[in-house]
Amino acid sequence: MTTLVHGTDTLTRDALTVLQPGFVGTTAPDWLLRRIGEGLSSVGLFGRNIVSPEQLTALTAQLRAERDDVLVAIDEEGGDVTRLEVKQGSSFPGNYALGSVDDVELTRAVARELGRRLARCGVDLNWAPSADVNSNAENPVIGVRSFGPDPDLVARHTVAYVDGLQGVGVAACTKHFPGHGDTNVDSHDALPRIDVDLATLHARELVPFRAAVAAGTKAVMSAHILLSALDPHRPATLSPQILTGLLRQELGFEGLIVTDGMEMQAVAATYGIERGSVLAIAAGADAICVGGGLCDEGTVLRLRDALVNAVRTGELPEERLADAAARVRALAAWTQSHRARGGAETVPGAAVQEGTAPGADIGLVAARRALKVTRGERPYTPMTSAPYVASFTPVANFAVGDETPWGIAAELGRLLPGTETGSYADSSVDAVLAAAGDRRIVAVVRDAHRHPWMTEALDSLVAARPDTVVVEMGLNEAEPRGALHIATHGAARVCGRAAAEAVVGTAS
Repeated sequence: MTTLVHGTDTLTRDALTVLQPGFVGTTAPDWLLRRIGEGLSSVGLFGRNIVSPEQLTALTAQLRAERDDVLVAIDEEGGDVTRLEVKQGSSFPGNYALGSVDDVELTRAVARELGRRLARCGVDLNWAPSADVNSNAENPVIGVRSFGPDPDLVARHTVAYVDGLQGVGVAACTKHFPGHGDTNVDSHDALPRIDVDLATLHARELVPFRAAVAAGTKAVMSAHILLSALDPHRPATLSPQILTGLLRQELGFEGLIVTDGMEMQAVAATYGIERGSVLAIAAGADAICVGGGLCDEGTVLRLRDALVNAVRTGELPEERLADAAARVRALAAWTQSHRARGGAETVPGAAVQEGTAPGADIGLVAARRALKVTRGERPYTPMTSAPYVASFTPVANFAVGDETPWGIAAELGRLLPGTETGSYADSSVDAVLAAAGDRRIVAVVRDAHRHPWMTEALDSLVAARPDTVVVEMGLNEAEPRGALHIATHGAARVCGRAAAEAVVGTAS
């Protein structure tokens, strides 16, 4: 690699300022601290960087010892997508569960408590909430990460979530603009298209984003999707029509525009991360998110040098890069001012309603309220002895990852010691019946409507064992089946606990 520039001149500092890179390890590597000293203004954290609140607090303190105004960002949606609790499962249900309850004060309280935990650990920018309207039930990457399929419901809960986070000093980053809900392709793997007319986009996709902008969301994350009615040639992240024309000029957004991960194939496979980053900044983005997959110093230097070279060759106006860097610094100043006032617990409006104080189990309260329990034709007898839990496991998408445990076996095991479990990936139930023996069976699925083999397995299992309990932890789209059908509206750990309570009859 040839490094184009050296030193800490203004252009180089601006190029570093607009990057939001990741790294490997639970302490900051020397190269990262060095680049922060040279102008890098943001760092993105992922599950690989976190083992405990104490360790995370020490890590963010290490970063700020180098530079007090560094933005520390994280992808912490709660629910299925968690980085704080990547090895345990989240203490908070995700958006679909909150949308199913449809109590905006509950959503605000959940976001507030999540924000408090982030702020106490030194994290001040959350790449959340997802404001996507999940109008396509076959969507492989959004699903339970959305509040639901209704634009107005998604809008009011997006606003509540933004209020909850920002009320305790954590900047919200509303995503994935202008809306990733009506897709059947995961942008981690390829470029999704949404081919609907402008009227549909304005009446559906854009409704939550308009509301979030009006509510003062500090940041918006762009989507790597092609919306032919807005720009038939470039994905939203690289489109001046969408980022500058629509988001800046029409919606009036003045905050920070962050890209989704630049190493995602929807952009990287066609443009490469260097050219993609240049095009994104030129289109109106202010910060380049990278690090979910590419998380080394070489990546930072490649992107820095690509931006500097683009300015020197005239491809990227220097004032556009300077404006992007200024917006990053403005957000860093906002978060720094909140920390200077004493942190999350002293932010005006932070401590409010009963039951949502720091440490309150608001996540479990929300998960219990989100349960939908449907009884079969026969009376249901709560379980009193250890069952066999059969988890029918789909392939996890990249955003969720496969590190985070899900299901209800662990929670059932606490209530009914001796609970056993097995994982299955095909429609044959002979192995399940053999492993279960005379134990009652709890079948756990995730998005059964998207996996015909899963539906077939459930039908066979219920036919053979009519007292089977079915727990759906994804979208609740399939017909209820089993002696008891429990829809949790998400696979967070607290959703599993609430379902386990229902199985043994302790839930209300």
